[in-house]
Amino acid sequence: MFKRKMKNAPAVQQCYYATGESDFILVVIVKGIKEYEEFTQEYFFDESNVSRFTSSIVMDRVKVSLDVL
Repeated sequence: MFKRKMKNAPAVQQCYYATGESDFILVVIVKGIKEYEEFTQEYFFDESNVSRFTSSIVMDRVKVSLDVL
């Protein structure tokens, strides 16, 4: 169900199902903190299957590439 919600969420640019400390890693694009708060409310706080989440905010893009060598 969470996977489907992330596939359909317009703000989610990338979603990875992962091992380790986090079950999912998301790349979310929003216009500002208000939009981010709305996103977290809808997809995290209102979701009974999400027990906790952490966030990191990008300050600057140093390098962006999806090239596979």
